[in-house]
Amino acid sequence: MASYYAVAERDHDLQNPTSPEKIRQLGELLRLGPERRVLDVACGMGGPAMLLAATFGCRILGVERSPEFVAWGRERIEAAGLRDRIEIVEGDARAYPLESEAWDAALCLGATFVFDDLDGTLDALVPTVRHGGTVAVGEPYWREWPLRRDVDDMGYVPMGETIERIERHGLALTGLIAASVDDWDRYESLHWRALEEYLAEHDDPEIRARHEHDRDAYLRWQRELMGWAIFVGRRR
Repeated sequence: MASYYAVAERDHDLQNPTSPEKIRQLGELLRLGPERRVLDVACGMGGPAMLLAATFGCRILGVERSPEFVAWGRERIEAAGLRDRIEIVEGDARAYPLESEAWDAALCLGATFVFDDLDGTLDALVPTVRHGGTVAVGEPYWREWPLRRDVDDMGYVPMGETIERIERHGLALTGLIAASVDDWDRYESLHWRALEEYLAEHDDPEIRARHEHDRDAYLRWQRELMGWAIFVGRRR
């Protein structure tokens, strides 16, 4: 049986509600260049890494536990002629040896669940960058607070509290790149198309149930209430 995200995100160049222009903006905020070394945990198929390496010439190490994403990412990197700039290691980022102060920048875009939550992610990533280096985390936040009773907060908080958590880990906020509704709609629509095409050819009740649940939740309340942004912080 195919994994849900291997089906849902097969057509995504970027596996988050963002855009190529915003990823390039991230590279500018990180002050990337040919001498910069970047760690990208839970890098997926390497979409942001490819944009950053191609635009700024930086060297990137990605860590990804999904074998499908690793295989597809390596194929894409090879086809783009970026093999000398990007390496993807297959494995769980929690188990990967994260060397202290070894990186100019560390990224975790939309995958703080790998380290349980935002605090766990910052605990893991802040020590990996040199002093004056940067950490960038893509994270949902709530546009309204408190939430309606029928909406699970899923451990996320409003933007202001998200920034407070980041600053408590020794980072000075130096950038914010928020997703637009168009970014969200494009990201979710690619899910729906891929899943409907898959389900037209496969009898997979589990994937159908999750697809319909996630689509309905997005339309019913997530589109209105949930934001997503890349938060960039400089290690003090």
